[in-house]
Amino acid sequence: MTTASDIGVYREALVFLGTAGVVIPLMARLRISPVLGFLVAGLVLGPYSLGRIGTGIPWLEAITITSQDAVDRLAELGVAFLLFTIGLELSFDRLWTMRRLVFGLGMLQVVLTTAAIAGIAIGFGNTVEASLVIGACLALSSTAIVLQLLAEQKRLATLAGRSIFAVLLAQDLAVVPILFLIVVLGQANSDAAQGATSASSVWFGLGMALIQAIAAILLIIGFGRLVLRRLFRLVAHTRNRELFMATILFVVVGTSLLTHVAGLSMALGAFLAGLVLAETEFRRQVEVDIEPFKGMLLGLFFISVGMRIDVAEVARYPLMVAASVFGMVSLKAALIAGLTRAFGLSWPVVAEASLLLAGGGEFAFLVLGLASSSGLVTHEVEQFMLLVSSGTMMLTPYLARLSRKASTRVRNATAVADGHAEPGPAEDGRIIVVGYGRVGRILGDILKKQDKPFLGIEIDPEAVAKARRAGHNLVYGDATQRAFLRRCGLAGAPALVVTMHDAVAAEHVVAAARAERPDLPVIVRARDAEHARRLFKLGATDVIREVLEASFEIASTVLQTLGTPVGKVIAIIHDERDTRKKQVREGMATD
Repeated sequence: MTTASDIGVYREALVFLGTAGVVIPLMARLRISPVLGFLVAGLVLGPYSLGRIGTGIPWLEAITITSQDAVDRLAELGVAFLLFTIGLELSFDRLWTMRRLVFGLGMLQVVLTTAAIAGIAIGFGNTVEASLVIGACLALSSTAIVLQLLAEQKRLATLAGRSIFAVLLAQDLAVVPILFLIVVLGQANSDAAQGATSASSVWFGLGMALIQAIAAILLIIGFGRLVLRRLFRLVAHTRNRELFMATILFVVVGTSLLTHVAGLSMALGAFLAGLVLAETEFRRQVEVDIEPFKGMLLGLFFISVGMRIDVAEVARYPLMVAASVFGMVSLKAALIAGLTRAFGLSWPVVAEASLLLAGGGEFAFLVLGLASSSGLVTHEVEQFMLLVSSGTMMLTPYLARLSRKASTRVRNATAVADGHAEPGPAEDGRIIVVGYGRVGRILGDILKKQDKPFLGIEIDPEAVAKARRAGHNLVYGDATQRAFLRRCGLAGAPALVVTMHDAVAAEHVVAAARAERPDLPVIVRARDAEHARRLFKLGATDVIREVLEASFEIASTVLQTLGTPVGKVIAIIHDERDTRKKQVREGMATD
C-alpha cells in the first residue's frame, strides 16, 4: 500500500502533466509555440529558480522539478521518438536523393562552424583542445526544437524543410566522431607523452568510432529489413492494439539503446528504425499510435532544457552572456547562409535555413559534460557555454518566426526581380482571374481550351513561378490594390473572377474592383452564406458558394440516377439556385 510519504516518487510526474495541461491551451490561445511555453516552464519550475528559493516552503517544493537526471533520461526518449516519426516520413530512396545536402552541406557546416567558433575561443585564452570542444558543441543545432517547429508549421515537406532536416541529420551523424575525439583528447591530455603519440591515438580513436558506427547502422538496417516487416505482420494478425503498441515501443527504445551502446546518438537509432518501417504497409498506423508518446516526451525535453538555465549565473555577467548569444547566432546564420547559397539553394530557403539553424542544440549538454569530466574544459567554461547554448535554444521559436518573415520578404522581392509582378501592357478583352489555387487553375484550363484570353493574379510567388513554367499567363501581385488592378487592364476586362480562399482578401478585391469599374461583372467564390451576403453588399455581380454548388451537383446526380429527365433536373437546380441566391441577397439564407 502506498503511503503519503511516497508521494515524492510521483510528484514530478504530476508537475509535468499539470504543466502540459496549462501550457498547451495557454500557448494555443496566445498563438505562441508550445515549445517556448515548455522552455519557460522549465526555467521557472527548475532547480535554479523556484527550486532554489522554495527549499523549506512546502507549497513551492510541491510544484518544482528537482531531479534533472530523471528528466534528462526521459527527454532523450522524446528526441528519439521525434526522429522515429521523421524516419517514417522518409524512405531510403528519398534519403539517398538528399546525400548531397547531408554529406556536403551538412558536414561542411559542422566543420566550418567548429573551426570559426574554435578560433574565437582561442582568442579568449582557451586551449586548442578546449576550443575545439566549444566549437564542436556550438556548431550543432537543436534537432528536437527545429523539427518540432517545422512540423507545427507543416513545412517539413517543403524545400526549406528538407534542406534544414538534411543539415540536422548531418549534425546528428557528426556527434559520434565528436564524442570519440573528446575521449581521445582527454586521454592524450592526461598522458605525459605528446606529439606523434597523441596524434596517432586521435586517428586510431576516430577510425574505431567510424567502424563502430557503420557496424551499428548496418546491423539496424539489416535486422530491420529481415525481421521488422514479419514481426509487425504477426502482431497485426492478432488484432491486439496493446500488443501492436508494445511492439512499436520495443522497436524505438531497442534501436535507440543499440546505437547508444555503439557510441552513436539514441535519436539516430530511432531514425533508422523509422526509415526501415517507412518501407512497410504499417507506416501510417505506427505514426498514429506513436504521436501521443512523442508529444509528451518532447514536452519533457523542452522543460529539461529550460531547467538548465541558471538565472543567477546569467546575472553575474549579463552583458557577456548576451553578447555571446548574439554573436553565436549571427556567426552561425552568416556561415549557413553562405553555404546554402553556395549549394545552389534559393534565397528564400537561405533566409529560412540560416535563421532556424543558428541556435544551439541539445547535444551541447552531452558534449560539454563529457569534456568537463575529461578535464578538457573547466567547470566555469562548461557552465558559461551551457548558458549560451540554452539561451540560443530559447531564442529558436523567435528565430523561426523571423525566418518565415524573412523568407516571405525575400521570396516576394525575388518574384518582383524576376518580373513576375510585371503584368505587361494592359490588354482589352482579357478576363482577370484573382487567385490561382485549385479552383483558379481549373478555370484557367477551361478558358484556355475555349480560347478565352485571361490574366491570372496570385500572391504566392512559388505558385506563380510554377504556373508560368507550365505556360500559364500568370503574374505576381496584390489584387487588393487598385493601382495594380489598373496595371493589369481592369478598365478593358470583360469580367473579373475572384477564386481566392482567403475570405477577407476576396472582399477587399471586390471593393477595389467595384470602386474602379461600377459596370464590371464580378464573379466571386464564397465560403458560406454569410460570406456571400457580404460580397453582394460590396458589389459582387454573382457569388458561387462552395458547399451549395457541391450539393447541387450531388442532387443533380441523384435525380438523374432515379430516372428524372435531364432537362427537368436542370430546371429544378436552376430554380433552387435562384431561390437561394435571392434569400442570400435578402439576408435570409444560412448554410
